[in-house]
Amino acid sequence: MLTLIRSALEKTSNIDRSTYLWNAINSGLSAALFPVILLVVKRTNGVYDAGIYSIAFAVAALMLFIGQYGLRRFQSSDINEKYSFAEYHGMRFITCGAMVIASAAYCFYGLEFRDYGWDKFIIVFLICLLKVNQAYADVLHGHMQQKGRLDVAAKASAVRFLAELVSCSLALIITRDLLISSIICILVSTAVMLLTSVNAARGYCDSLRPSIGWDKFRRLLIEGFPLFASLFLNMYISNAPKYAIDAHLTEEVQAYYNVLFMPAFVIQLIAYFIFNPILTTYAKLWLSDQRSDFRKLCRLIRRQCLVLLGLTALAVAVALTIGIPVLSWIFDMDLSGHRMDLAILMIGGGAMAYGVFFNYVITIIREQVFLLISYAVASAAALVLSGPFVIHAQITGASMLYAVLMCVLAGLLAAVLLWKMRIQSKKLS
Repeated sequence: MLTLIRSALEKTSNIDRSTYLWNAINSGLSAALFPVILLVVKRTNGVYDAGIYSIAFAVAALMLFIGQYGLRRFQSSDINEKYSFAEYHGMRFITCGAMVIASAAYCFYGLEFRDYGWDKFIIVFLICLLKVNQAYADVLHGHMQQKGRLDVAAKASAVRFLAELVSCSLALIITRDLLISSIICILVSTAVMLLTSVNAARGYCDSLRPSIGWDKFRRLLIEGFPLFASLFLNMYISNAPKYAIDAHLTEEVQAYYNVLFMPAFVIQLIAYFIFNPILTTYAKLWLSDQRSDFRKLCRLIRRQCLVLLGLTALAVAVALTIGIPVLSWIFDMDLSGHRMDLAILMIGGGAMAYGVFFNYVITIIREQVFLLISYAVASAAALVLSGPFVIHAQITGASMLYAVLMCVLAGLLAAVLLWKMRIQSKKLS
């Protein structure tokens, strides 16, 4: 059975075409996971539970970056294999353990200082545990991508996302219990991960036994820290309005904001879909140190920026026309007074996509320290602005906060990238 599953995941007549197709499917399912389950929670359990699920997903997304430690991009672009897969694998066990500890600590903080009830405590912790599967599978998928089989990784990931979506939705419809549904989702996700990601990974490495080399771990921790910190802070910045709502407003407001935020979240995931397959290509162009390859890289960067501009313009146009009626109908909520809030969030989503792209390129050229500085500045702005924006203007304030923070971040990263590319251009001239 395991051999048949592995053969099915690897079967393709064209690896490049399969990579783009399955990366698109994987990104689509990843994008659908939160909104579809949120829709089911709203329809089966009401707005209050939808608010709890929304903040649980936001916290879990933040904790996920502790588990991944930002090493996927580092690993998949490590084409000279400075570190072995066994070392990346061993490192992932440590970071996933840290993720579980951090998740528990956050939940106890919520219980003590944010008036979490035990029901909310447990739901938030369970959704964080669900994301541990994604954090662990990520190191296996990074190795497959490094070996030129991102399509296999995308297939395995897509199957797991689909299993999570279907199992959680069906459990909610049958039980109308968010706790039971979360437990069922975790069990199904773990089983599917073992059958797909772990099973497929055996074909691309001599052993799945992790290496326990503390000297290499220390070096990986040091080299990966700026990237991890920047990604962690990036997620904090992106979700700062949600955390502020959780601290100052109600579960119902949280649910309304998250429904409005959904299209912006989709823009972000589309950006990941566009950029993830080209990471290794960009790395090769940068490392070649040839003037012609550098010019090609610059052309590709400009092209992607234009694609993002068009995507953002389209998103804002949809938000100002059919966006609110469609969201209101889908979620059975009256959002008629939030048309401008949605448009503002779309602008923020576009800026976020630019930030993701610039982050990818800056990672490739190994300037993670400048990433960290940029995210630290934007995070400081989030800490200062979150409370006042949300308290005084509620959902409108949260929308404006998101857009402002994303624009600040994209501007900082663009400045770093332009500076480094100009230096490289002079070096190769």
